[in-house]
Amino acid sequence: MTSPAPRHTRISVIGAGPGGLTCARILQRHGLAATVYDRDAGPDTRDQGGTLDLRVDDGQVALREAGLLEAFFDLARPEGQEMRQMNPDGRLLFHHVPGDGELFKPEIDRGRLRTLLLDSLQPGTVQWGRALTTISGPADGPRLLHFADGTTVETDLVIGADGAFSRVRPAVSPAVPHYSGVSFLEAWFSDVDQRHPDIADLVGQGGAAAADGERGLFAQRNSGDHIRVYIIQRTPADWITQNGLTIDDTDAIRALLLKQYAHWSPSLRRLISDNDGPYVDRPIHTLPAPHTWAHNPTVTLLGDAAHLMPPLGVGVNLAMLDAAELALALAGAPTIDDAIRAYEHTMLPRSTEMAQLLEGGTEHLLSDELPDFARDDDLQTLPRRS
Repeated sequence: MTSPAPRHTRISVIGAGPGGLTCARILQRHGLAATVYDRDAGPDTRDQGGTLDLRVDDGQVALREAGLLEAFFDLARPEGQEMRQMNPDGRLLFHHVPGDGELFKPEIDRGRLRTLLLDSLQPGTVQWGRALTTISGPADGPRLLHFADGTTVETDLVIGADGAFSRVRPAVSPAVPHYSGVSFLEAWFSDVDQRHPDIADLVGQGGAAAADGERGLFAQRNSGDHIRVYIIQRTPADWITQNGLTIDDTDAIRALLLKQYAHWSPSLRRLISDNDGPYVDRPIHTLPAPHTWAHNPTVTLLGDAAHLMPPLGVGVNLAMLDAAELALALAGAPTIDDAIRAYEHTMLPRSTEMAQLLEGGTEHLLSDELPDFARDDDLQTLPRRS
């Protein structure tokens, strides 16, 4: 089958996260139609996660191509660039306060970013409650998408923007995520200035982190007077069940953690003991580095589906940059095949270089050494839920 021209192609984006939505938005700006399929029942089905820093050289580049950069700045929190690094005894080692007009990597809540992107799309672009199970059909197309509700959709191009455990990835690669050896336990704090003033003062307007080589804490200010804390441990992925507990055993998990962090300062231990509601278990998985695949003329990947890395501040930024470059390639290429080749020619080397740089990077989350925050080109060695 001859590869079709993008303007006469049925384009299917799997996953309505920042990457998938950015891709659809830029395609529509260039007159190309796309449909986004997402497994969630609706945009508000589940919590979208914490705050993200969108950087000037990738995430903001994508938003500029999407025509949404100024709208992003209206929603973003430049003050969220504040960063504090402490010892487990609570002693402050490093404190960055963003200067006036500093916009290198302002923060935005993931939910607000998603709403910004959703509202920019043509009505009906996203089809909710469409959980992809498999893809069939010849490599040169057309492809058939099979959904959990028993329906199928014929399409000419499948873009896998469906995250770590992508259902699109098997169409081009046998790679599966593996557990990194480090796990996050997420804790939430609400109405912090009134109900948790000590924690609000500790964290400030951005993030605060501490680690002792085996475990760490990272607290992150969100909008709406919320703070999320990530309790970081080198531990088996099933550490909760190994201790005879379930994720709903909040009090018992808290007691276990307080023993493990017994030598930490009381001010930091409040990040474990004072949370509102249950914890959220988030074991950290990564893809092998490098992760590449043989060219396929009808399927490609972006973001975590293509290059799942440790949460060191690059995930959502790379996903959105991938999305922008793929959409622009489709807008400018004579055929789908040509567009995918052009996109992967740039994306795969970039993601390979970054993945190799970050391989084993979860150890940075536990390091008791002070990172060199002074250099803007250094990777931020603090976690981001991307």
